[in-house]
This record gives sequence, structure tokens and C-alpha cells, in this order.
Amino acid sequence: MPWWPFKSSSSLPNAPSSLDFSQTNDPREDKVPTDWTTSLNRTDWSHYTDPRNLIPVILLTSTCIGSYAFYRSYLKRIPQAALIQQKFWRKRSLFGTVTRVGDGDNFHLFHTPGGRLAGWGWLPWRKVPDKGKKLKDRTIHVRLAGVDAPELAHFGRPSQPYGQEAVDWLSKYILHRRVRAYIYKRDQYDRAVATVYVRKWLLRRDVGLQMLKKGLATVYEAKTGAEFGALERKYRTAERWAKLRSRGMWGGKRRQFESPRDFKTRMEHEHSN
Repeated sequence: MPWWPFKSSSSLPNAPSSLDFSQTNDPREDKVPTDWTTSLNRTDWSHYTDPRNLIPVILLTSTCIGSYAFYRSYLKRIPQAALIQQKFWRKRSLFGTVTRVGDGDNFHLFHTPGGRLAGWGWLPWRKVPDKGKKLKDRTIHVRLAGVDAPELAHFGRPSQPYGQEAVDWLSKYILHRRVRAYIYKRDQYDRAVATVYVRKWLLRRDVGLQMLKKGLATVYEAKTGAEFGALERKYRTAERWAKLRSRGMWGGKRRQFESPRDFKTRMEHEHSN
């Protein structure tokens, strides 16, 4: 019995006597260099044009593009009047919460597109700020279209009669409430001129029209730039109604009455002198 427990390779059946490397097959030897055009022409494009693959891709792409366009037009928040797109004027309305009343005929609106359906008011990250610092440069300054309220004291000028009453009424009527503003244009003070509506119970009220009926504003009179939408006749009727009933600023003597437009003209003339 041999002392080595393993047999040599020569004693193994069917074992080669030596390793022959000349018979090895290198897959790299079978590759032939081809240019990019030839490789592209050899590509099987039927996989990409198959309707079963093509239709889902088209639908997904169209859905993404459409969703982004819908977001930009209806769900993207507009922080200032200067950032309202030109195509929105006279075609769109803005929904939001009134955060501050600045004068008898203008206020600041925090735009909340989509309202409660979009999460405003109940989602933690969609709350209307309640502090001045958080609201800075984040509200749209809105000017009520078609009406002119008595002036408050500012820039060293005295207050006009019923100026404070107009501000107090407007604050009570719309402050911290949700309103919808139908925007017409941007004025020289970067304000969005708009007809504004607020819900009172189940009814929608035109804020400017209500001010005219209360005698706390007059129909806006200007040679150019007056905006009414399609409501000028209704506004003038409301003003005549307030005059006949001596409402608000119409309650004094007619000879002593001075409209907001006349008051501003007189103040500008006195200041220039």
C-alpha cells in the first residue's frame, strides 16, 4: 500500500496529462468594434413604440404637466399684488382672509387659494399668520373698485368727516373674514383694484355696494382709471338711494357736503401752496 493517500493526476481516469491553454475561449475575441450609428440602427425600437408601453408614458406625462399647470393657476399662493400675472386681471378672482383694514376703501388680503378644500385653516402648515411680522410682504393690498370713502388723517392732513366711521364699519364687516376679490387691474400704488364679496349667512354681499347704501362712500369719480366691472349703474342707484334717505355722510347740509374726491383735491391744492 503506498504511503501517499492521494493519486497523481496521471493515475486519474480521463484526466489530461497537462493543462492546454491554447484551447481557452476568450469572449472578448468575438467582439467586433462598431460605430455609434451602426449600433443605433441595430436597436430594436419596437419596444418603445409598443402601445402597451407608449400609452401609459403619455398619460403619466400629460397628468404631471396638467397638474403643474393647475397648481400654478389655481393653487399657488400669490403674496403681493405686484406678483399677480398679467393674464389673471379681469379673468380671475382671489380668495383669502382679510388681515388688516388700512382705510375706508382698502385692506390687506392673505391669499388662500383653494380655501378649506386645499387645507387652509385646518392643516397645521396652512394657517393664516396672525402677527404683523409674519404678514410682512405676504399680503395683497386691495382697493375697492368703484367707491371712494372719506379720508383718514395722514401725511399731515386732517381727517374728513365720516372717515373713521367708514373704517370702523369696514373693519367690523370684513376683518378676519374670508372674502373673494374679482380683480381688474393694479393701480399706481401697487394695489389690486377689485370688486369684493363676503358671505353673510347664506348670502353673498358686495362690500362696496353696502358702503354706498350706508352712506359711507361715494361713487368713484375720476377722469380716467375708474373701475366698476359691470356694476356702475347699480352703484349709482345705491348712492342716490343713500342721498334720498340722508344716510351717513349725506345726513348733513348739502351745501357743506364735500366728496372724498373734492376733499383730496382741496388738500393737494393747499399743500402745493
